[in-house]
Amino acid sequence: MSKAREYIDDLASKGVHHFTSEAMCRALSLSPDAAKLALLRLGKQSLTASPARGFHVILPPEYKRLGCLPADQFIPSLMQERGLAYYAGLLSAAQYHGAAHHRPQEFQVMLAKSRRAITCGMVRVAFFSRSRLAEVATQKFNTPRGTILVSTVEATALDLVGYAPRIGGLDQTATILSELAEQIDPQRLVLAAKTAPIAWAQRVGYLLELVSAPDKAVALKEYVRQTAKDKALLLPSAPAASETKPNAWRLNINTDIEVET
Repeated sequence: MSKAREYIDDLASKGVHHFTSEAMCRALSLSPDAAKLALLRLGKQSLTASPARGFHVILPPEYKRLGCLPADQFIPSLMQERGLAYYAGLLSAAQYHGAAHHRPQEFQVMLAKSRRAITCGMVRVAFFSRSRLAEVATQKFNTPRGTILVSTVEATALDLVGYAPRIGGLDQTATILSELAEQIDPQRLVLAAKTAPIAWAQRVGYLLELVSAPDKAVALKEYVRQTAKDKALLLPSAPAASETKPNAWRLNINTDIEVET
C-alpha cells in the first residue's frame, strides 16, 4: 500500500474526510510534484476527488459512482479552509426546509462575492453573491459529515424572490413559497426583509397572499407601508403594465403568476 493511500485511510479512520495538497506534502514529506502524482493515482482509483484547487475529499465506496462527496458534505469544510462566510440558499435551502417540488440540479451557495461554479464528478455547486451576507439569518442542519449553514425559511423566502430569474422564474418561486408558507414566522420575515432590498419584501408579500397565506404577510405589509417609497415591478424584466389596480404592496402587477399544484 502506498504512503498516500495509508495517509487517506488514516484520515478516514479519524472521521476526517478532506485534506489539502499542502497538508499531504507536510505529512508525507513529499515535493509538490510527487504529491501531484500521488493524488493523480488516488483519483484514478476513485479514492479521492478534488472539488477545488488544492482541496481534496476522500470518497467512501457509496460515492465512487458520484465521483465526489455530495456538496453539503464538503462545502462547509471548503468554505472554512478558504476563510469564506457562506450559507446554503435558494432551492438548496428550500429543500432543507421541506420543499421538494423542484429538485435543483446544482447545489446553491450564497457568498459575499460570487465565485466560479464547481464541478466535481456528477456534483455541481453554483455560487451567488449576496449583499449583507453576514446579516442574513441562518441555521445549522446535520449532514453525514458534520453540519452546514442554511438560510432560515424566512430568509430563504426573500432570496427566492430576489433571485427568481436565476431559479426558474416567479411561477416556480410562488410554487415553492406555497410549500414553505406554513413554516414562516411573520415577525422573523420582517427581520429577514430588513437585510434585503425593499422590492423583495413587496414581491414576497404579494406572492404569500397569492398562495393563500395572507396571515404570514400581515406584519410584512406594515413594514412595506412604512418603508417602500416607490412602486416596484412584480416582474423586473418586463415592461410596466399600463393599467394596474392599486394594492397594499405598491407593486405594478405586470405579469400573471401560475402556481403549480
